[in-house]
Amino acid sequence: MELPILVYGDPLLRKVGCDIEKNFEGLDLLINNMFETMYKAKGVGLAAHQIGKAIRLFIVDTKPFSESDDDADDEFSTEERKNLEVFKKVFINARILTQAGKEWKFNEGCLSIPKIREDVTRFSDIEIEYYNEKFEKKVEKYNGLIARVIQHEYDHIEGNLFTDKISPFKRKLISGKLKDISIGKFVVDYKTRVFKQKK
Repeated sequence: MELPILVYGDPLLRKVGCDIEKNFEGLDLLINNMFETMYKAKGVGLAAHQIGKAIRLFIVDTKPFSESDDDADDEFSTEERKNLEVFKKVFINARILTQAGKEWKFNEGCLSIPKIREDVTRFSDIEIEYYNEKFEKKVEKYNGLIARVIQHEYDHIEGNLFTDKISPFKRKLISGKLKDISIGKFVVDYKTRVFKQKK
């Protein structure tokens, strides 16, 4: 089932997520619904925060990056494209243990901040501890674009957005667009939910 995605301005997006237990009610269905929602919105990652649950859960499927024909993607090797094509994972109760390597810029967007893209600087290498959908504990290292997507989704479960990582000057330039999003002045082809202030 496709779920509505919360957009910029919803206070839930700013909450730090809580760990969940193995017997979390409806976990399998939630994960399935998140994948359906992400695919409908043509995303490569989705955090539970974005569908209204402040828990430490996010999903990633980087296959769309392997299919891109943009000239800008020439920097990705054949091997990395192959990795992107098959990388699909569920991350539960994740903790990034280390961030290292070269810091590099990449143009990012977010399903919760539609129609806005900005260059964001992130580390090239990470080590992350998490549980998969079977609640098996994993400690793994990632680099490149996969590491970037994971860092972006990890930010969500920490209550952060990619716009927090751009300069104050750039944030000021897009402040009007962000305000428009927060009041529902945008058009996308997936379900969204705009926060309504209580009067």
